[in-house]
Amino acid sequence: MTTVTERPAATDPAPPRRPTRNLRRREENRTGVALVSPTLLIVLFVVVLPILWTVMLAFQNVRLVDIQSQGLWGNWTLQNLERVFGSPGFWSSLWTTLVYTIGSTLGSIVVGLVAALALRKPFRGRALIRGAMLLPYVAPVVAVAFVWQVLLSPDLGVVNHWGTEWLGWDRPIAFLTQRSYEVLGVPVPMALFTVIAFETWRYFPFAFLFLIARMQAVPAVLEEAAVVDGTTPWQRFRFILLPQLLPVVALLCVLRFIFTFNKFDDVYLLTGGGAGTDVVAVRVYRFLTARFDVGLASAQAVVLAVVLIVLLGLYFKFFGRKVQEEQS
Repeated sequence: MTTVTERPAATDPAPPRRPTRNLRRREENRTGVALVSPTLLIVLFVVVLPILWTVMLAFQNVRLVDIQSQGLWGNWTLQNLERVFGSPGFWSSLWTTLVYTIGSTLGSIVVGLVAALALRKPFRGRALIRGAMLLPYVAPVVAVAFVWQVLLSPDLGVVNHWGTEWLGWDRPIAFLTQRSYEVLGVPVPMALFTVIAFETWRYFPFAFLFLIARMQAVPAVLEEAAVVDGTTPWQRFRFILLPQLLPVVALLCVLRFIFTFNKFDDVYLLTGGGAGTDVVAVRVYRFLTARFDVGLASAQAVVLAVVLIVLLGLYFKFFGRKVQEEQS
């Protein structure tokens, strides 16, 4: 009798093992680091290192001719900060910077809001007017500053010509070189007011773009229902549009405050920092180019940055939470 031995059934080969979740996560992390590394390197060499170097120079007595031979660990001192706070005109310059920044920030946002409200509804030629609104913002600052200087010139400016011919001005007004001018017996800081007006005109398109984009996202049903209820245009703006725009306005306040607080080119091109427009950024430039004192200029720049950080901290502490509550 023949016995038949059964062979074991052939088993299928094991499927290839899939990569684990941790392995995939590590691969994704490496890919993310590889993509972000160029940006991090650019920020490191263009932003972080210059800031650290400026902070180091602020605590060293170094002039421009000694900058190449200056070592990393020089003679550290607090003398530059003492000279900054004790220098004549520093506190008045800081006050001028605050007035200029707050006035320009509020002015640009208010004008941008008015322009956004005016161009919100469709009408013939709206696209052309919207495009023209951006011209002050995209035009070269050197060109527009020169145009304003010519327009406001006491001798050749068309503004003074119209004022003396049609508005009854007694004499031409030196808008950019006169520290103050009496209007109805009240002294007005003319040069500073003119610089604020220029800043408002130049940067209101920035606020206009943000606000008009947010207005387009507001559902039309809300206003239509308010119209049916018999509300006035002011009530529709106050109770429907404004709550929707508050987060954008808060963001614009922060951005414009930061940009304007450090602004240098607009003021310097218009007035050179004279006639009561000596902002801190212009003082930093003067200490660097006129006195060639790199340490003192760096110290003023550091003080300017610290003041800006403190003001932004106060803003976020007292107003940031309120804006978030209204947004929610």
